[in-house]
Amino acid sequence: MVATHTSFNPVIPLQERVKTTKKTIEIFDEIFFSVGEQEKGFSLSVAKRYTDIGKIDEIRTETFGKVGLLEKEYPQEAIFPFEISNIQRFFDYSRILKHTLSPDNTEEKEKKEQWFTNNQGYELNEKEKKVLIALVENPEATTQQIGNLVGCSRHTAARTKNRLFEEKILKKIIIPNIEKLGFEILTFHHLNFNPYKPPNEAEKKHLDTPSTIFFAHRRFEAVLISAYRTYQEYKEDKTKKMSYLKEKDLITYTPVIRKYVFGRMVVIKDFDFAPITKKMLLQQYI
Repeated sequence: MVATHTSFNPVIPLQERVKTTKKTIEIFDEIFFSVGEQEKGFSLSVAKRYTDIGKIDEIRTETFGKVGLLEKEYPQEAIFPFEISNIQRFFDYSRILKHTLSPDNTEEKEKKEQWFTNNQGYELNEKEKKVLIALVENPEATTQQIGNLVGCSRHTAARTKNRLFEEKILKKIIIPNIEKLGFEILTFHHLNFNPYKPPNEAEKKHLDTPSTIFFAHRRFEAVLISAYRTYQEYKEDKTKKMSYLKEKDLITYTPVIRKYVFGRMVVIKDFDFAPITKKMLLQQYI
């Protein structure tokens, strides 16, 4: 998994930038989530090979350079190979909603979810691949509808669906519209830890505050995405995180912290996993 973030030339209007990137960058199957604001943006990608990410990065840099979008820095990447990384949270809204909607009910022990930890290979036949792709493209469809789409019986579609969930090939997550629930700010943090004193697992947990909805880390690097109802909540959480990192001497570089405001930011690609699922299952690599 790769998180990419960029600072942009503020002279270029956001809508003009979005129009350019949708045609040249966001079309890549590997990118499943992308957000932009006037002077900044970030995206998340998954890929089977780093070569695919490298190609996207070169096209991204070339495109941004040609149209004058880059300010002073190239697009920055944080790379998290699944085998040596921990995706501790993957757009998990349960805790933040519990703290927001039921603040007196937050002491309940949280169920620890494992993400991208099963590296066991699975052999799927062609029919199972089609069912998997159809489920990713149509997550709310009934098994009868899935069967109709791929040309199999409802029973076969249901049996295949159950197996995919039992083997943890598929997982279902719910993404609420947090703007409608009163949240105002989304933040992106990219941290590079002290190479002489990287944090242990217990110290990393201090960064996983209730506002955190995405948290990926490896030994010397981490990316967090958090949501806040108010600017005050954002400032307090930011201060808490940074104070802890500095007190423990866990960072030597200034972290990248980008604040996005609902109403000003644009979601360019919104959790679209179907293209990369098709590409991986159908082996469409060149």
